[in-house]
Amino acid sequence: MADAATFISVDRIERRILLIRGHRIIIDADLAELYGVPTKALNQAVKRNAERFPSDFAFRLNAGEKLEVVTSCDHLSGLRYSPVRPVAFTEHGAIMAANVLSSPRAVRASVLVVRAFVRLRQLLATHRELADKLAELERRIGSHDAAIRNLMSVIRELMDPRPGPPRERIGFRTRPKGPSTGLVCRNRGTW
Repeated sequence: MADAATFISVDRIERRILLIRGHRIIIDADLAELYGVPTKALNQAVKRNAERFPSDFAFRLNAGEKLEVVTSCDHLSGLRYSPVRPVAFTEHGAIMAANVLSSPRAVRASVLVVRAFVRLRQLLATHRELADKLAELERRIGSHDAAIRNLMSVIRELMDPRPGPPRERIGFRTRPKGPSTGLVCRNRGTW
C-alpha cells in the first residue's frame, strides 16, 4: 500500500512555507502532518534533542507572530486558542527534525520539504534578478529622459515653423489690363 507521503506535492508544501523574521519557515503543526506524527510527538523529539536545533534551525513564535500566522493561514485557525506558541522550523530545522524522528515517512517527506524550500529559493533569486534588471532599466531611462525631452522640444519647433521675413516671388507677372496686354519680363520689358 502506498504511503501518504507519496501523495504530498511540493506545491502543497510550498503553500505551508511562511516568511517570519526574515526566514522561510514551516510551522510545527504543518511539519508534523507532513511527517505523519502528532505535533506533540514532534515537539517532544525536538525538546529531547535541543542541541540539534539552534535558533537558526528552530524558534518559538512570539504572541504577535502567532496571531499573524493564525489570521493569515486558514488551516492553522485551530492554533488560535492554544496556550502553546508554535515552533517555527527553517529548512535546516525541518531536515534535522526528520533525522530526529527517523521514521521512513519523515525521511521521504523531508526530501519533498527540501525541494519546496529550494524551489522557493530559486523563485526568489529569479525575482531578485528581475528586480535588478528593472532597476538598471529605470536608471538608464532616467538618464535618457532629459535627452528625450530635448529631442521632443526640437521636433515640436520643427513642426510649428515661425514665419520668416517676406520674400519676393520668383517668376513672371502679368500686367494689369491697360494699354499693353502682353506679358512683362522683369529684365527685358514688354513682349
